[in-house]
Amino acid sequence: MQTPINPKATSTATTQAKTTKPVLQRGSKGTAVVELQKLLGHWEIYTDSLDGIFDLPVETAVKAFQHRVFLKEDGIVGAVTWQALYSGAPVNMPVLQRGSLGQSVFTLQRVLHIAGFYVGNLDGNFGLKTEEAVRAFQKYSGLLADGIVGSRTWHALSKKPH
Repeated sequence: MQTPINPKATSTATTQAKTTKPVLQRGSKGTAVVELQKLLGHWEIYTDSLDGIFDLPVETAVKAFQHRVFLKEDGIVGAVTWQALYSGAPVNMPVLQRGSLGQSVFTLQRVLHIAGFYVGNLDGNFGLKTEEAVRAFQKYSGLLADGIVGSRTWHALSKKPH
């Protein structure tokens, strides 16, 4: 039987994840890998054995988790991936609102499009159509529908297949 991991990590655990967790990648072994496997299992991404070996199935699960929380999908578990694993949510995401530009807006538009909320151009430009889609998504998700994408909206977006 697996030992459960508490997904509601305290700020101490999150701080520990930032400062004391080793960088893990394919080929890593040991108790930190078991901890990683448990966390990935908790988030229902990894179902193989808790053997402490960072092999291809673990790397694939890490990449899937990184995709879910909008991190670079490199399969390497560094401080930011550890932090996201403990919180189960995206970390270090920018606050976006009308007038924002760039890759994060493109990612937002893509996820909203896949989820059926956005029908405009995927252009990385947070305009009126993007704001309307964000408000509709926020309302649907039970969030304050202010059209501003902060941590709660990013977290809700990470729960949508994308």
